[in-house]
Amino acid sequence: MSQGNTSAPILVTGATGYIASWVIQKLLEQGYTVHATVRNLDKKQSFAHLEKIADKTSGTLKLFKANLLENGSFDEAMQGCKVVLHMASPFVVTNFKDAVKDIIEPAILGTENVLHSVNKTESVKRVVVTSSIASTYGDAIDILKTENNQFDESNWNTTSSSTHQPYPYSKVMAERKAWEMAEAQDRWSLVCVNPALVLGPSLTVNTQSGSVEVLEQFANGMTLLGVPPMWNGIVDVRDVADAHILAAFNENASGRYIISGGSLNLLEMGKILRQHFGQKFPFPRNQVPKKAFKLIGPLFGYSKKFIEKNMGYPIYFNADKSKKELGISYRPIATSLVEHFQQLLDDGVVKKYI
Repeated sequence: MSQGNTSAPILVTGATGYIASWVIQKLLEQGYTVHATVRNLDKKQSFAHLEKIADKTSGTLKLFKANLLENGSFDEAMQGCKVVLHMASPFVVTNFKDAVKDIIEPAILGTENVLHSVNKTESVKRVVVTSSIASTYGDAIDILKTENNQFDESNWNTTSSSTHQPYPYSKVMAERKAWEMAEAQDRWSLVCVNPALVLGPSLTVNTQSGSVEVLEQFANGMTLLGVPPMWNGIVDVRDVADAHILAAFNENASGRYIISGGSLNLLEMGKILRQHFGQKFPFPRNQVPKKAFKLIGPLFGYSKKFIEKNMGYPIYFNADKSKKELGISYRPIATSLVEHFQQLLDDGVVKKYI
């Protein structure tokens, strides 16, 4: 892995996050000083795992309070940093009241506020923003528009909106804001990391991620009668963390990087888990045909528009750029899936069904 100047601190926003915690651990193990931002310094339980990691490594951890929605909030934490890893982002896919206020505006404004601080901080030379493959497409049906039946870095999500797929819309709009601000200056360079659905062990039991919700549904019986024909790009959390660090210190890294270890549909995920864990859980055994799911989907909160555009379309992602330019070698996604479920079981997040 490329090494930078370990004497200069590195800023990581959203330090308690699932991916960010792994990034911080890897940086501390390499001897870096990490300036880590959290929303509340009084909630020590949320970052206790980071302090334990720091105690066992050669690096130095310095915690700062910062709020995505407050202009200038990141100024202090950024002082002296050459590299900024902007990983903080609101994660609200469901159960929101107002998509614009709860998801879209915070994502865009948060990116804007962090980059305003970058513009004021002369020491910063490289910014890495955690985006998402949701920035490359809005609905699975968009795969039909691609040249090689796979999404790559040239693809942009043009089909999401504040009323249809607001979370993917927030990701693409935040990334577009980052590129707009990067192109308006020439002191610092921007690299965006676009991971698929992230699986793999967490460094804390407090993790919030979309993958946890999927695995909980596999364990609680919700999917016992069957799952819809839906595919996910999947990647191990440790590979995503490596991608951020490589993007930070590789001078030749540029543009966007899709980070994906492969694709699985929900039924395939269920089969992998059953092969490993046996009959202890109600893992899905059947795939519900799209026509049938149109009848029952609304009962589970799926709109007919979502079902029509996202079910029955296998989606694939081209991660060749990340392999060639960053040198990433991806872990097997089946192993990441099993390890993640095992951890949720060990932590008591999911319980044996039988």
